[in-house]
Amino acid sequence: MTKSGLLDLDHLRALLASGPPALVSVMSANNETGAIQPVKEAAEIVHAAGSLLHVDAIQAFGKIPFDINVMNADLVTLSAHKIGGPKGVGALVLAEGLAGFEPLLRGGGQERGRRAGTENVAGVAGFGAAAKAAMGAREKDTVRLEGLRNRLEAGLRQTPGVIVFSEDAPRLPNTTLFTVPGLKAETAVIGFDLAGIAVSSGSACSSGKVQPSHVAASHGIRPKSGSGSGAAQSGLEYVECGD
Repeated sequence: MTKSGLLDLDHLRALLASGPPALVSVMSANNETGAIQPVKEAAEIVHAAGSLLHVDAIQAFGKIPFDINVMNADLVTLSAHKIGGPKGVGALVLAEGLAGFEPLLRGGGQERGRRAGTENVAGVAGFGAAAKAAMGAREKDTVRLEGLRNRLEAGLRQTPGVIVFSEDAPRLPNTTLFTVPGLKAETAVIGFDLAGIAVSSGSACSSGKVQPSHVAASHGIRPKSGSGSGAAQSGLEYVECGD
């Protein structure tokens, strides 16, 4: 990973050159920093090495343009809950002509033989409706959310020492990850809460964990050894509430 939180393409090229063909998995956008990864460039390197590319587009779908052909990915995974659809429903999108995969769950011929079990028809329909709505509102929401995020980060930078992760990289419009070195995450969260601002000291996927964010650590941000102070990893996501 680069200092901006992006995939190190030279490192990827070196890894693939030193081993047999592989399945490479890349997030299209990081769920904590919002950094948008160079998927298309990674696909060129992966395919040149005779390997396959899987893209986790769950965080980015509905927030930035999505096209598996533009990504040049072989497989893409999506999830409904990230775009306001029902929980427990996802999709695996395969590139045209991709074959040779064996199902993990065997049984009937459902899902073109790739996954046995009765389909969740209501969930699938809900996923489709959510995807249509998300893609329709994406362009307008992008401009609005980028403005809110930039305004927030401009305010944060008035505090000396604040670090905004991946600020010099392309990012999702609705996500920011920042740290105040030397300030405990719990202290920062309480302070923001008292001011009427909702933040999280970690990813929702890591609820209950007390370890610092591995994403922040990959940027070189780590708690001071032997002390209770450290970095406040606070990812903030804007949510439009209904009436």
